[in-house]
Amino acid sequence: MPKPYPKEFREDVVRVARNREPGVTLEQIAADFGVRPITLSKWLPGADTGEGVRPATTSGESVELCEARKRIRLLEQENEVLRRAAAYLSQANLPAK
Repeated sequence: MPKPYPKEFREDVVRVARNREPGVTLEQIAADFGVRPITLSKWLPGADTGEGVRPATTSGESVELCEARKRIRLLEQENEVLRRAAAYLSQANLPAK
C-alpha cells in the first residue's frame, strides 16, 4: 500500500484545485502536483466534510442508512404484492356478464 500524502500537501492541492482559473482542469492540477486525477477528485469531497461545508456521516449512520434502504425496498415490494392482490380480488368479485 502506498504511503499516504501528508495532510498539508493534500490541503494545498485541494486549495489550488478550488481556486483554479477557468479552463484549468483537475487533471492538469493533479499532474502538476504529481498525483493521480482520481486521487484529487476523492480529496475534494473529503475536504468539504473536514471543513464543515458538507456534513459527514459516521460508519454507524452509514450502516443504519443502508439497512433503512433495504427495509424501504422490502416494503415497496410488499406494497406491490398487496396492490396486485387487491386488483385481482376486485376483479374476482365482479358479477359475470
